[in-house]
Amino acid sequence: MPSFVLTLLLGFCLWAISLAALAVPTADVPTVAGISLYDAPALPDDFSHLPYTNPDAPKGGEMRRAAQGSFDSTNPFIIQGNPADGLNHVYDTLMEASADEPFTMYGLLAGGIRLDPDRHWMEIDLRPEARFHDGHPVTAEDVVFSFRLLRDEGQPFYRAYYADVDKIEALDDDTVRFEFSDNNSRELPLILGQLPVLPKHYWASRDFTAPTLDKPLGSGPYAVESLSPGRRIVYHRVEDYWGRDLPINRGRHNIDRLVYDYYRDQTVALEAFKAGNLDLRRESSAKNWATAYDTPARKEGFIKRMVVPDAQPAGMQAFVMNLRREKFQDRRVREALTLATDFDWLNTHLFYGAYEETDSYFESSEMEANGLPSDAERVLLTPYRDRLPQEVFDTPLPAPRPEGLRARLKKALGLLRDAGYEVHDGTLINNETQQPLRLEFLLYDTQFERVTLPLIQNLERLGIEASLRVVDVNQFLTRQRNFDFDLILGSFPQSANPGNEQREFWTSDYADAPRSRNLIGLQNPAIDGLVDSLIRADSRQALDTAARALDRVLRWGFYVIPQWHLDGTRVALWDKFGYPQPFPEYTFDLSSWWVDPQRASRIEQRQRGER
Repeated sequence: MPSFVLTLLLGFCLWAISLAALAVPTADVPTVAGISLYDAPALPDDFSHLPYTNPDAPKGGEMRRAAQGSFDSTNPFIIQGNPADGLNHVYDTLMEASADEPFTMYGLLAGGIRLDPDRHWMEIDLRPEARFHDGHPVTAEDVVFSFRLLRDEGQPFYRAYYADVDKIEALDDDTVRFEFSDNNSRELPLILGQLPVLPKHYWASRDFTAPTLDKPLGSGPYAVESLSPGRRIVYHRVEDYWGRDLPINRGRHNIDRLVYDYYRDQTVALEAFKAGNLDLRRESSAKNWATAYDTPARKEGFIKRMVVPDAQPAGMQAFVMNLRREKFQDRRVREALTLATDFDWLNTHLFYGAYEETDSYFESSEMEANGLPSDAERVLLTPYRDRLPQEVFDTPLPAPRPEGLRARLKKALGLLRDAGYEVHDGTLINNETQQPLRLEFLLYDTQFERVTLPLIQNLERLGIEASLRVVDVNQFLTRQRNFDFDLILGSFPQSANPGNEQREFWTSDYADAPRSRNLIGLQNPAIDGLVDSLIRADSRQALDTAARALDRVLRWGFYVIPQWHLDGTRVALWDKFGYPQPFPEYTFDLSSWWVDPQRASRIEQRQRGER
């Protein structure tokens, strides 16, 4: 037989084998109502409502909250513009997460889900009753359109999220199929469940990439009622919302009007809350929490405070160093900067002992690296040994630091000298360039000045010329998106099941992508590889191992000046709301709250009397 014929036959056989491997018959895969990352969903397919909701909650009332800064767009999916708060209320997704489970998604637009046991593909049957607010049905073509639009023209994280989707197609009007690469993450099907579905008939004739102040068209429980650019946006509950009686929604979306009033200063927003112009406030300041709520309204029982527990990892809040600046390229300089923070002093004198110091990017979880790397971690780390600091392998975490600020500053000065700096006439000078080391801290919140200035004073003791610049939130966002900063206040929130979002946090592809969350500017093949290992993890143990290895490398890189955390959410509210108890374990979910008519009336009478 001629060799070219053998080649053709061999190619055909390989094609047939690969096709057979993927072609698990749809009939052999059960159609289910929910999927989970590792275990089975906690709720059966015929569940009646989420366990933390009250299916008999009354409808009505209003919730007023503060938003910070300004807005000039009602398109939250693109790079351009500053989108208004709350636009997620307008759009339904394919599935909805349970706030009481680590990572489980139940069908919303999806009436049925078929997931290949090997996770090569997923099919979703849309609910035929699903409708956009203008009455148009939600179809598989809308899903395909939304996926491609967000991936190709949306914010960079959509490209990171959907990177391992090889193919999407509408099988019929109500069925959509996703096919995944062999390198896909276990969580990818659940991430696709978070896909917001946009109306193709609305966006096909519009410029999706341009900011707009038009009222958006969605299929969700709320629609935009009114807006005043930069000042206020109001949402009303859609009375004939197609999904109001679904098990996933029963007892949720109870409040008639959601109001977001914009404030450029948090101090003014706090005063507005105390005056009764806002109903609920998440408090980020330990000082305010300890001192600012001692008001007559609280003493009379009209204002309540509570800390809602949160089982999610604390994540990392920090001053982020911009590696795109030459001054931060030397790891010794970065480590020296981390030694200048005096957390104990801040916690005692400014925070009323409220916080714990943050060390890990996966703080307060099993994914936090401690001690020396395990054998399983070493398997992941060893291929990158020549690209990693030796401490990753032979020095236990947390990284050893001298006790006391004076000793830490002494070590910091030694590191700076090793990096080629010397102090001349009180100023730290680079021996090669003869330029001083100058740093600018960029902020938008005046409340953070009091915690930044002590750090600047400590840096000045090292001879560093450090300064603080506070700008309005719009300018802050512009500079952040353009990576125009030395050090910036940033955060890297983490869930109990980190996955594809880690690409945008840490990997090379996103170092220079506009508006990406790789604020540090990391471009390190070792980190890229560890992120891939985390995303490919096929068990809880493998995920924890990969996260610890990644955490170890990030921490020994000294890319940020870590700050502090609180294992919960501080909430102050006018006591007009009802909410199920206990709170869900993993996420603070306001969608399950309602307005209690009697208590709301009592508060309104008091506020009218004061006026």
